[in-house]
Amino acid sequence: MDTARVLMDGIVFGESPRWHEGRLWFSDWGAHQVVAVDDDGRHEVVATVESFPMCIDFLPDGRLLVVDSAERRLLRREADGSLVPHADLSAFSEHPWNDIVVSERGDAYVNGIGFDFPGGEFAPGLVVRVTPDGRVERVADALAFPNGMAITADGATLIVAESYANRLTAFSIEPDGALGERRVWADTPGDHPDGICVDAEGAVWYADVGNRHCVRVGEGGEVLAVVESDRGAFACALSRGDDPRLYVVGQEWDGPPPPEPTGRLVAHPAPAPGAGRP
Repeated sequence: MDTARVLMDGIVFGESPRWHEGRLWFSDWGAHQVVAVDDDGRHEVVATVESFPMCIDFLPDGRLLVVDSAERRLLRREADGSLVPHADLSAFSEHPWNDIVVSERGDAYVNGIGFDFPGGEFAPGLVVRVTPDGRVERVADALAFPNGMAITADGATLIVAESYANRLTAFSIEPDGALGERRVWADTPGDHPDGICVDAEGAVWYADVGNRHCVRVGEGGEVLAVVESDRGAFACALSRGDDPRLYVVGQEWDGPPPPEPTGRLVAHPAPAPGAGRP
């Protein structure tokens, strides 16, 4: 693939793209749906959850986890398509829960914004760890609007996009799944990183809504590539294997919602395939 290609239009509010079993899965927050799309643009609705926001990832056995922010819980999609409770998050924050990433051992890291958005007064956010059996513990605090998250290919580092701090922040992942040392992985001056993903060369792609682009950075902040968008870029994901592609979900975000959905999923050529999780 040599040029960008639109795979899907008419998305109400696309977020949380994930590459899984040869297809790109994402949440349409506005339609309350989880959608899977193949490279020919064929798509199907695989789950419906009346929640906003609603981010997704997969357990090691392939079952889908969904952040049901409205009910402050995680849902799990079983093999028969039914959605069942996986964990209760309500004791840790009454504010919106946001992104999720699941480790190879099945620990789900879920972040909370820490305040009502939009319109609420800023307060720091947090990250909790949900064990495979549904136990929840707080593992990080004092994050400035935690947004996208990813785990490096060696499983040793969790990277969190702090949108209000203009940076990517890294935590070491301890053998028991707890988070240890915290450090700045990369500053992103002038950008507010949203959804992120890691590639096989150890770089991170982040989406930026206001600046309408996705940026590939190395640890320390060196800018390696920029993909421009004609609308706000909310999140991105990478395919695996040969002919790597960067999938970007975006929509207009400049004021009152337009009368028709402006969400779009676009596939761009990428220098390296995805690695780590999601």
